[in-house]
Parts: sequence; structure tokens; C-alpha cells
Amino acid sequence: MITGDHKITAQAISKEIGITGETLTGEDLENMDDDNLKKVIEKIGIFARVNPEHKSRIVDALKHHGHIVAMTGDGVNDAPALKKADIGIAMGISGTDVAKEASNMILVDDNFTSIVEAVEDGRTIYDNIRKFVEYLLSCNLGEVMVIFIAMLIGTELPLVAIMILWMNLLTDGLPALALGLDAEEPGIMQRKPRKVDDKIVNKSEFIRMIFTAIIMTVGTLFVFESFDPKNNLALAQTMAFTTIVFFQLFQALNCRSVDKSLFKVGVFRNKFLLGAILVSVALQVLILYTPLNRVFDVVPLGIYEWSIVLLVSSSIFILREVWKAVEGMRN
Repeated sequence: MITGDHKITAQAISKEIGITGETLTGEDLENMDDDNLKKVIEKIGIFARVNPEHKSRIVDALKHHGHIVAMTGDGVNDAPALKKADIGIAMGISGTDVAKEASNMILVDDNFTSIVEAVEDGRTIYDNIRKFVEYLLSCNLGEVMVIFIAMLIGTELPLVAIMILWMNLLTDGLPALALGLDAEEPGIMQRKPRKVDDKIVNKSEFIRMIFTAIIMTVGTLFVFESFDPKNNLALAQTMAFTTIVFFQLFQALNCRSVDKSLFKVGVFRNKFLLGAILVSVALQVLILYTPLNRVFDVVPLGIYEWSIVLLVSSSIFILREVWKAVEGMRN
């Protein structure tokens, strides 16, 4: 909290809203050089009786420690600090034109709750981008590995070009778009801010994608070889094709959350994703049981074949849920 109010008033208000830390006054700042301010800045929770000039020094000290700084203000004298901060936030009702011009964001209602809502929305958007990227990369990596391993071991190809195109356009695409519309995860505002240099795909996510792709590859090739491709290639390819499609649909459920179980996040919270999965299943059934099967060179599957597909493909969901449970116990 940075305020022009008296120290005792600022401490009383900060206690009510949960701001902790030591208190520094404008007089203390006047008697402190920038180096000393940088040393103590992370211990300070309240700045009282400060003037607008002090705000620029506070911004510099916080940025020195690698923090992303958002600064609010409304007066002409606040403009330098608003401009210097990573995100300057001006008051839309009480703010001056100079403060608004210097800012990146304007609160049209002058309500600080809007800042919290903006941070929540930003975190949700970032999470959804990560989900989208992890889902598509892991699924595409699985497809590539299935073809690559099949060529390496010298077996018939489990998937042909039109099958891969079908998956990338429809059975991959619809769930991926739905993941981009996911609601915020429970407890999203209790997280610590992410690091500035944090990547969309970090080391742990890359390992998860490799792990997922390996499961898809092993499961798909196992099903393919189990149905004797040398004597019945059409059935074996149909089984491999349908298995990897359902692998990817279960993977979409996994990607609802990086570290939380689907059942904690909420199975039915993302109705767009459930709808996308149902549409993808319907499209897969359509090409198996209509004249389209001649275009894709696939054959209809019976109850036994479907039970194999669902048993094998659901393993990716079960293993990821176990992974999340183990990671949760470690943390």
C-alpha cells in the first residue's frame, strides 16, 4: 500500500485488507538512498505519508528485484511513476488526463476489484494457452511417433495420410478450441505470480508431453499389431486409427488442468469441451458406419473391438491422474 495518509491510519486499513509487512514513511524515504531502499523494499508492506515523487523510487526498487510492477494513480504528479511501472493504472472517474495518458490501463469505475478481476482473467487466458499448446503438441507428437516407430520396425503403416488429416482438422481441432474457452481453475488467485522468464512449454511440461506421446504410441501400435495387419490390414488400421483418436480425446480431459485432478477441477465445468468430445466421437462413428468408410479404407467395429479401443485409450487418462496425485503428494 502506498498512501499519503498517516502511518497509523495506513496500518489500520492494511490490517483490515490483509496487507502485511513493515511500514515506511515518506520521511524515512527522504533519509534513505536508493541502494538502501532496494535492500529493504521486499520487507515493506506499507508506505505512508509519501508524495508522488517517492512512487518512482519505489517502482525502481521493486523492478530491481525482478518484480512486475503495477502502479495506480490519479494525479498529474503520479504520471512519472505510472509511466515507469510495467503496468500503469489510472482512475477513469477521478483521474486526470495526464495520468490517463501515462497509463496502460484505465479503471472506468475507479474500483480496485477490477484490477483483481483483470489479473484473474489474465491468468486464465495464460493457462488456456498452455493447455491448448500442450494438447496439440502431445497429440501431434504421438501421431508422428506412431508412424516413425512403425517404419523403424518395418511393419505396415498403422495410419494413412487421410486419417492424420482427419484427426488434425476435426478430432484434434474441436477439443483444442474448447480448451481455449476453459473457465478459471479453482484457487487460481492463490498462486504465486509466475516467473518473468517462465516459458509456455517448460521442462516439466515437455516431459509430460513426451510421456503422453509414448503412451499413445505404445498403445496404438499394440492394438495395431494385435489385429494381425499382415492378414487383415483394414481392420488393424481401423483399430489403430480409432484408438489414437480416443487417446487424444482422453488427453483433452487431462489437459483441463496441469496439476489438479479432473474431478477437482470439475468434470462438467467446460461444457464446450464435453460438446467437442461428443461431436468428435460422433464424427468418428460416422466414418466407420457410413459409406465414408470406403473413403478412409476403414471397416465397422463390433462390441469386442470397441471394448479394446476404450480400454487401451483410457489408460492415458488413468496414468495422468495417478501422475497428478503423486505430484500433489510431493508438493
